Parts: sequence; C-alpha cells; structure tokens
Amino acid sequence: MSENKLCHLLDITYPVIQGGMAWVSSPRLAAAVSEAGGLGVLAAGNMPPELFRQQIQETKKLTSKPFGANIVLLSPTVEEAIKVILEEWVPVVFFGGGNPSPYIEELKTRGIKVIPVLASVSLARRLERQGVDAVVAEGWESGGHVGDVSTFCLVPQVVDAVKIPVIAAGGIADNRGFRAALALGASGIQVGTRFICSAECEVHPLYKARILKAGDRDTVVTGYSTGHPVRVIKNAFSRIYAEKERAGASPEELDLLGQGRLRMATVEGDVENGSVMAGAIAGLIKEIKPVREIILEIVGEEE
Repeated sequence: MSENKLCHLLDITYPVIQGGMAWVSSPRLAAAVSEAGGLGVLAAGNMPPELFRQQIQETKKLTSKPFGANIVLLSPTVEEAIKVILEEWVPVVFFGGGNPSPYIEELKTRGIKVIPVLASVSLARRLERQGVDAVVAEGWESGGHVGDVSTFCLVPQVVDAVKIPVIAAGGIADNRGFRAALALGASGIQVGTRFICSAECEVHPLYKARILKAGDRDTVVTGYSTGHPVRVIKNAFSRIYAEKERAGASPEELDLLGQGRLRMATVEGDVENGSVMAGAIAGLIKEIKPVREIILEIVGEEE
C-alpha cells in the first residue's frame, strides 16, 4: 500500500482511520491504531481543554507515530480545542457537524492536515477549494451523527467531484467492506463501531456486549426533528426518545432528554437508559480482538 494516496498523505502504513468517538476514543485506543499502522484519532467532544491536552500528551507517550483529533463543530468548546491542538501540534484534525472554513487556514499554516467529515457532494467541492487535504464521505449507515445518503451512493459521487483523497465511512467493518470502498474509488476507510469491540477500547464491557449481541435490524436513527439525527442500538431510551419525537417534542426538550446519555452507556454501562451509539454494521461484529488483528484482517493481511 506504499503507493496509496492516503497513506502517503498521513504517513501511515494502512489506509484505515479510527473514527473519533466521544467517550470512546481514548489515548490507549488511538495509540494502538497508530501503532498497528492505521491512524488513531482522539475525540475532543465537549471535553474541558486541559483534559483534552492531557489526552494528547498521553497519546504521544504511547506512540511516536502520527495520530489525529476529531472536533465536532456543534460543541461549545471548539475554540478551546483548536487552541490546544495548535499548542500541542496534533498532525491531523478531523471536523464533523458543520463547515470548518474559519479554521482551515490557521491549521494548514502550522502544517496540520485538515480533513472534514461530510455527507454531501456540494460541501466536499466547497471545502476542496478552500484547501482541505482529504474528506471523509460518511454514509447513513454510520453510528452516532448521520447524514441521509448511503455510503454506497455517497462515496462514488464524492470521488467523482473532488481530486483530493476520499475516505469512505459508514458500514465498514471487515475486508469485504474495505475492498468495496476501494472499488468505489475511496483511498481509504474510517472505522468506528468495529474498534469499539477491540481489546484496547476502554468503554464499559456492557457497551461492547450490547454491540456483540446486536442483529442486522437492531439499530435505529432518531433525532431527525432536531436537525442532528443519530444512529443508536435500540433500547429503552431510544424508544422513549422516538415516542417524544413523534409526539412533537421541541428540539430543546429532546436535547435535554439526551444530555449525558452517551456517557451513561459508555462509562457507566447503562445500556438500557443510555445512548448506545453504533453503526448499522453492528450485527456483523461477533468478537473482541486486539486492534492490530482487526486492522490486518480489514486490509487482508492476516498474520
């Protein structure tokens, strides 16, 4: 894969990016992915800046290889997170949940690669003109926040629209998905749910167990009325949320209902009342493995 555009751009061995997942993407997981030849990614989420700084510094102690950070533009801590990234010099920044235009020039001036996560061709074209280094085309199948176009349909359209590397995301967990993404013209893939069920991922064991138990129809998307739909595994909380949404609850009421629910699931292990974010591919995942083994299986180079 030495001639792969994404590997060359990011100085990695395999074109496999770990998705930046709040409360999931710990230094240990990110470092393990980078050490195995992919690109590990921390998630800033709504993290206080000093805690985010500590996570970056801890990751640097665990690996000397490149890693990235993910920033959600809906977060109130965006400005603080970018300041920390500039001060600590994280080599790659992923942006989700909006348009990162105001931050591109400053980051690139410092030699930091900028890669937005997006779900439309028009935004991919616009951000290419503004100088981003690559884009993640994320399909509806992904876990957490989602768009409204499937990976299989979105990726080739984005590939045709831009000249920079395209990373396929959403519904990819094994070598079949990897090869399909490359066949669609992607230079690499972003993987989230599969890495949750890795030995190095430090989420609550019950969160992992819920993914391993999931079947092909066990995820659902809620939150369309808020403008920020989210894919989760069905549970008591998702049913309550969906009922309130159908009854016409306001976005503010729904946001309040959802506060703290992801932490409840990932950290506390309450997988009935928490938000168990996972991709539609969850039904394919049946065992926990070390990160290195997962990556080698995905790219077809099993040891």
